[in-house]
Amino acid sequence: MDIIKVFANNVKKYRNEIGLSQEAFAEKAGLHRTYISAIECERRSISLENVQKIADALEIETYKLFIVSQYI
Repeated sequence: MDIIKVFANNVKKYRNEIGLSQEAFAEKAGLHRTYISAIECERRSISLENVQKIADALEIETYKLFIVSQYI
């Protein structure tokens, strides 16, 4: 299992479900748009602090970002 891929796919899935662009989502999370893009494209590792910021902005429990989806 590639945890970076799982995380990236889940961030994108949940972001799209709430209908936010990368730019709007980044602003809500207090992060830069290019950082969100790099995460979703699997080009960045991420700190636990930023994992929490992303989960809070998505209004989901943090663990959901690490669950392997059958659709990945």
